[in-house]
Amino acid sequence: MTADKAGLYHCSYQSGDHWSQFSDPLQLLMTGDMAGTVVTPGEDVKLQCFTKIKFEAFLLTKEDGDHITQNQSSTPQDKGYQAIFPLNQNSFIALPGKAEGWRNTMEKFSIWKNTLWPGDDGGFHSNITQRSPKLISYLKPQTSIQSMPLTVVLHGPAGVGKTTVAKQLLLEWTQDDQAKTSSSAFYLSCKDLNHKGTCTFAELISANGPDLQDAIPGILTQARKILFIVDGFDELRVPSGALIHDICGDWRKQRPVPILLGSLLKRKMLPKSTLVITTRPGALRELQLLVEQPLFIEIEGFLELDRKAYFLKHFEEETQALRAFDLMKKNAALFRMGSAPAVCWLVCTCLKRQMEKGEDPASTCLTTTSLFLRFLCSQFTAARGSCPRDCLQAPLKSVCLLAAEGVWTQTSVFDGEDLRRLGVKESALCPFLDKNILQKSKDCEGCYSFIHLSVQQFLAAVFYVLETEEEEEDVGGHRCHIGDLQKLLSKEGRLKNPSLTQVGYFVFGLSNEERAMELETTFGCLVSMEIKQQLLKCRSMPRGKKPFSTMDMKEVLYCLYESQEEELVEDTMAPVTEISIHLTNTFEMMQSSFCLKHCQNLQKISLQVGKRIFLENDTTWKSDAQVESSNKNLNFLDVRESFLSHSSVRILCEQITHVTCHLQKVVIKNVSPADAYRDFCLAFIGKKTLTHLVLEGSVHSDEMLLLLLCEILKHPRCNLQYLRLGSCSDTPQRWADFSSALKINQSLKCLDLTASEFPDEGVKLLCSTLRHPMCFLQKLSLENCHLTEACCKELSSALIVNQRLTHLCLGKNNLGVGGVKILCEGLSYPECQLQTLVLCHCNINRHGCKYISKLLQGDSSLTHLDLGFNPIATGLCFLSEALKKPNCNLKCLGLWGCSITPFSCQDLASALISNQSLETLDLGQNILGQSGIMVLLEALKQKNGPLKTLRLKIDKSTMEIQKLLKDVKESNPDLTIECNNARTTRSSCCNFLS
Repeated sequence: MTADKAGLYHCSYQSGDHWSQFSDPLQLLMTGDMAGTVVTPGEDVKLQCFTKIKFEAFLLTKEDGDHITQNQSSTPQDKGYQAIFPLNQNSFIALPGKAEGWRNTMEKFSIWKNTLWPGDDGGFHSNITQRSPKLISYLKPQTSIQSMPLTVVLHGPAGVGKTTVAKQLLLEWTQDDQAKTSSSAFYLSCKDLNHKGTCTFAELISANGPDLQDAIPGILTQARKILFIVDGFDELRVPSGALIHDICGDWRKQRPVPILLGSLLKRKMLPKSTLVITTRPGALRELQLLVEQPLFIEIEGFLELDRKAYFLKHFEEETQALRAFDLMKKNAALFRMGSAPAVCWLVCTCLKRQMEKGEDPASTCLTTTSLFLRFLCSQFTAARGSCPRDCLQAPLKSVCLLAAEGVWTQTSVFDGEDLRRLGVKESALCPFLDKNILQKSKDCEGCYSFIHLSVQQFLAAVFYVLETEEEEEDVGGHRCHIGDLQKLLSKEGRLKNPSLTQVGYFVFGLSNEERAMELETTFGCLVSMEIKQQLLKCRSMPRGKKPFSTMDMKEVLYCLYESQEEELVEDTMAPVTEISIHLTNTFEMMQSSFCLKHCQNLQKISLQVGKRIFLENDTTWKSDAQVESSNKNLNFLDVRESFLSHSSVRILCEQITHVTCHLQKVVIKNVSPADAYRDFCLAFIGKKTLTHLVLEGSVHSDEMLLLLLCEILKHPRCNLQYLRLGSCSDTPQRWADFSSALKINQSLKCLDLTASEFPDEGVKLLCSTLRHPMCFLQKLSLENCHLTEACCKELSSALIVNQRLTHLCLGKNNLGVGGVKILCEGLSYPECQLQTLVLCHCNINRHGCKYISKLLQGDSSLTHLDLGFNPIATGLCFLSEALKKPNCNLKCLGLWGCSITPFSCQDLASALISNQSLETLDLGQNILGQSGIMVLLEALKQKNGPLKTLRLKIDKSTMEIQKLLKDVKESNPDLTIECNNARTTRSSCCNFLS
């Protein structure tokens, strides 16, 4: 027995894949100590672990001193099971080929130290490892000729158990009873590596176990049996490129630590070994550039049931636990943080203390900032007026400086050198060490870390809001790593350092005057009153009007909600006239509700609502819906792809009917429940301000919808000018009522019935309406309404009589040549005033082009014609003849995807030379070939005509084509030629309904 073996020992046992909690401690003392189990120096000592329950193996851990760990298989003994641990010189370093029965140990530390959190007894910690993927079977080489050694990357946010799982793998690696020889495992903490200088790789991996140095050469010769844990890659602080520069494969050569680590990751050093790397998500991209074919595994930490169980265990009363858990769950941002056990402890500690005082904790969980502030302040007694600055002011400033420095340098462990550089005294940290907010590192002597990254981020935010006195100015430049508020909120900074994002959120939260007062009262410090002005300065780009233009709108709303400062919201959102919101949880709904009611210049809201956000009889939506009625400038509401509830629809409709609601345009598209469309229509009856209405989605299933639309159109206060009713299907009688309503209504100018199903009688009724002298429709779309040649006679006669209709879309209807012939007859009458005609996807061939050509050569009023996706092919020659005529008034011709060949280009080129009216020509998705394109360009080069836009598909751009394009540009400077080969959608010149 030697003196170094004296100390505190624990035992735990293994059953299947799980390890138990540690036993009560046994203290082993040398002769001369006052108490404990005493042995004589030099005497052989064996420790026995025993249980009456059958277990497969025992683990013995020495907690203090050298932190030694070893494990043994159990053996039957006295109606129970035991393991004997001899405390001789080599018992804790079982090298390959030695000490048969033991699998090689890890370094000389307790595998679980520094992985627990305040209040945890090991049970929840065990749950995380038990739920983690059983990777050891994948990590172990299956054959001696396995081609690719495995690299596993365990990633997840701070504090969710990545290190815990990695250390579990480390333990399992050394327990493979099937292996014929021992396996070796080494743990490398990137936090510690930041403080190490030049050394050999052998010295690096044996730094924590000097006894290993002599055995290292033998261990490294069996690389396949070695596991390396590289823990906390995101915390590695090395110069850019250091990990890939001058990499080395010799473990005996002295090299800087970054080169040694880079050599290991790049498989230059011990390429046959197995690697397990842990990191936060922010460093994944950099890691992907270093390691080859890694297996990525996300560590989730506490799941929802884990969090709930933790709350139930932390609180003595179940009702209080469930109340606290529900409050945290309502705050989505806080609930996400709760995947880290330390945050659960923080929340429980804070809310439990409030409940014990009889306070309502609801307001505390309203924002993440309010909870973290309440937790911080509740840990300290409020400073008295006699000496506030001497008590907690200096410690707070010191710890906030440390936190801010760490966030900007992406450091979570601080050593004595860091403290000296920042001018922080170790004594100033004592109040925060005593409260478990700051902890001494057991892995690195003289080092400190915060209990969780979120606590560090919060204290970093406090750094920005504290008033700085003149004597505290950074004269020596020791704080040069800490950026100002502008840099903190910049997109570039946050992309490079994701931790800054949460710090920014906390800064907004601390701009609240009540919270500033709470901070001042507790710590006796002054909070800057200029923080709100500084935040407002950051809101806009030099020439833009978007608030915080480097953030997306959801992030802006979150920041403003976090502040709970109405004045800040009003000033920030003042320039905003349009906003698009996608709600994915109830917390985002609360954020948008809080901000939108203070956005007085808002004119348009686009809203998308996810599933299970609006529940029945939930009035949370009411304050958000009040924006429609309280904001006098709001005139456009767009709700699409949304899952609403009956109660939320009812509340929204109530606000729409309010006299102070001035909505002019409303889009309701693909929303549920299906009968929501009916409720909205009821709200729109008599709504004088409403001019544009779009209803799309499940409208075909509502039998009452068409009837309600009739009531809207017939109401004397109806001022509707645009109506789009998508995919509507109803009975002939309903269409008859609708047609009658159109005759009564005198405001509707544009009607879009795309994809609606008309019975033959319905088409006749609609055409009858068009012939009625009181029909004021100017634009009509019957796209994809299953119309055929038989319907064209009714349409043709209506076009002859109606002198108001100027735009007609009949696309995606199988009209054929016969239908086109009938339509052209009606269009040829001088009474017809139609200017725009869309006939795309109508099955028109070259013969149909004859009738269209004849129409264009007459006195037709047609100026815009879209024939896209019709197989007209050589029918282009007929259209070209029409374009040559001086009385052809066509300005826009769409021939996208019309099977036009190079052969037809000569006729079109001739027409372009003589034509005096055509301004837009779309030939996209036609294979014109080099010859066809060159013919067209040669024609355009000859004359500076009226053409302003030409779309072409150029499969192969040759030198000749490039030269012609340049020549055309010089002779026709006003002409734009679009030849984007990647374009897959047509740009219709007749998109008149948008």
